[in-house]
Amino acid sequence: MDKRKIILDCDPGHDDAVAIMLAGKNEKLDVQGITVVAGNQTLDNTTRNALNVVQCLGLDIPVYAGCGQPMVREKRNAGDIHGKSGLDGPVFEALTRTLEKKHAVEFIIRTLMDSDGDITMVTTGPMTNLAMAMRMEPRIIEKIHEIVLMGGAFANGNTTPSAEFNIFADAEAAYVCFNSGRPITMVGLDVTRKALCYPSIVERMSRVGNVASKLFADLMAHFCKAQKEVYGWEGGPLHDPVTIAYLIDPTVIQTKFVNAQIEIRSEQSYGRTNCDMFQYMQLKPTAHVAYEIDVQKFWNIIEEGIRSYS
Repeated sequence: MDKRKIILDCDPGHDDAVAIMLAGKNEKLDVQGITVVAGNQTLDNTTRNALNVVQCLGLDIPVYAGCGQPMVREKRNAGDIHGKSGLDGPVFEALTRTLEKKHAVEFIIRTLMDSDGDITMVTTGPMTNLAMAMRMEPRIIEKIHEIVLMGGAFANGNTTPSAEFNIFADAEAAYVCFNSGRPITMVGLDVTRKALCYPSIVERMSRVGNVASKLFADLMAHFCKAQKEVYGWEGGPLHDPVTIAYLIDPTVIQTKFVNAQIEIRSEQSYGRTNCDMFQYMQLKPTAHVAYEIDVQKFWNIIEEGIRSYS
């Protein structure tokens, strides 16, 4: 069976860490590299977090540091959810894994240019690295098989009433990517907010009893507590791994092919993903937007991913 080649561009982040865990040993995926961007925390923190996760899980996947600030707007992070480190909760052993010397944007460009057009870009943080790569070397655009992102919402945001964090953190970068003409699957808050990690889920995964299940439980202890304090959720919504679950089993979500545009000019609605779910505007569809998720199937995929580390 041919594995699907992906580059995982992320900003760990508790849910990014679970996405790395889910992708790292899946027999259907070939992770070419992990590229890191500032988002949930500063680039220094998100990069260290990515290295800690791959080291903890024993993954032989190269990690590349990318952009430390957005293309246009000022930086912001999500310390209220992910803590001062960006990955508060787990206690990792002394870090021995090291970053690759190449910049993440350079790695994305080189890997795509050398490919046969069979690499999927998965972004679970701000889309700065991918947008910068497109701007630096436009020839890579036609080499991208698909862009699968966790970001946006056709209903309510989580940073402003209009905007989801990953898009809001660098809407100009999202604008570049959404207007690239490449196939896009948008996994937004509309489905990820249904994947709530209740205490019963944490207990279920803990029973697996391996390094991945311990890391999952340690991650969720902080993440779920923070989500309850900020949003009142009884379980933290596990946003980012839904992208990986979709690549493993596309039937885990349902999508609708619609026109989707990124708002970058409005003061009040900056960062909104305007998804024409009812085709009011009669414009050409540009993105497959997720609107439903099979929650039971999703958690089964998560458990299978954790068991792969036994």
